[in-house]
Amino acid sequence: MSEQPDAVRSPEHGPWGRTNLARRHLTERAAFVLLWVAGGAAVAALLAVVGYVLVQGISVVSLDFLISPPRGGLAGEGGISTTVITTVYLVALTISLAAPLGIGAGVFLVEYAGEMQGYSGLIPRVVTVARFGVETLAGVPSIIFGLFGYALFVSALHFGFSLLSAGLAGACLILPVIIRTTEEALRAVPRSYREGSLALGTTQWQTVSSVVLPAALPGIMTGIVLSVGRIISETAVFYVTLGGSSRAPTSLLDPGRTMALHVFYLATETNAFQKAMATGTILIVSIVVINAIINLLTRRFTMR
Repeated sequence: MSEQPDAVRSPEHGPWGRTNLARRHLTERAAFVLLWVAGGAAVAALLAVVGYVLVQGISVVSLDFLISPPRGGLAGEGGISTTVITTVYLVALTISLAAPLGIGAGVFLVEYAGEMQGYSGLIPRVVTVARFGVETLAGVPSIIFGLFGYALFVSALHFGFSLLSAGLAGACLILPVIIRTTEEALRAVPRSYREGSLALGTTQWQTVSSVVLPAALPGIMTGIVLSVGRIISETAVFYVTLGGSSRAPTSLLDPGRTMALHVFYLATETNAFQKAMATGTILIVSIVVINAIINLLTRRFTMR
């Protein structure tokens, strides 16, 4: 067989080609090393923070610490029982307010608003403003939502420092997150799912409710999990809407104190630094447990 002509020979066959190939392999290895270093540094920083809080606070955690209420004072006496109850109440109230609105808005923007882009009139403009508003609110600092909640719910509507004011302000805070994650989850569903369902004679709402939403459920649940974590860890919004009472609320109009707020009070107004770390330990464990439970339920529902 005759030798391949130089004009059609691959560049890798010559010395310059081998040099370029070696450079590309070296660049690829360097990029992978940098990615691993960046990922390892991020994980190490996270483990360092979590590990420090756990080491400092685990020695204070006990059954009495979990079941006794805070008693105030500079010594930070008592436990966190009422703060846990208030946190659970607030998470349930906020998610029940924000999740239906956020998921509904996401479904409208993805499944229905697209059909109105070519129309003229008020509705397309409202859709454009709504998209811009969601993008803008997603980057607004949380203290702005707190001041808005204080001005509207606490003062104007006379709800006072209460669980209701905090839940409404918290719902405004996490609403953009739920809308954005719902939109992304719905866009990730293949269009063939919709076309196949519509080809069987179903209506658009039947397709959305029975085909698209179940397929997008893992992504939607991810947004809800992120929202739950933000509610549990938020302080600025609830500092000006929930109040700081150490008692457990018995109605929607009662004030309270979440675990994150309790950590803030312990760290800034008392000498009980160890108890602040212990409360932070319970916060971390709570978020991990909630994420694990929701992920497990989502996987089981998806498999069904």
